Amino acid sequence: MMDQGDLERDPDRNVLGGPLSLCCADPQTGFFRTGFCQTSDQDHGRHTVCVEVTDEFLAFSKHRGNDLSTPMPAYGFPGLSAGDRWCLCAARWKEALDAGMAPKVMLSACHERTLDVIELSDLADHALDTA
Repeated sequence: MMDQGDLERDPDRNVLGGPLSLCCADPQTGFFRTGFCQTSDQDHGRHTVCVEVTDEFLAFSKHRGNDLSTPMPAYGFPGLSAGDRWCLCAARWKEALDAGMAPKVMLSACHERTLDVIELSDLADHALDTA
């Protein structure tokens, strides 16, 4: 786990310009494992998209080399199941979008830096909450 005191976080605003909402506390998610999709320059994967995973997306991600369903206790990762929320890498969500497999998102919990990679209209088309 990273020493959070050494990292400077980007401001906590969501893709709609408001305060960043909690994505998920159980399982604890986010680059900083705070439950929020917060980010910093050290977050090279840009874990900024709050998704609600489905079995189809988990299978897609595993097939693409990112197994999110298998627990990895050594890293404090419980493994995800359909219905769990998770701070996903923006590039992975975009890859899933392009393949027609993008999971739904919580706009209020997606960090504004997501917009460096993904168009707001694409996120809004997959929103669980309203813009």
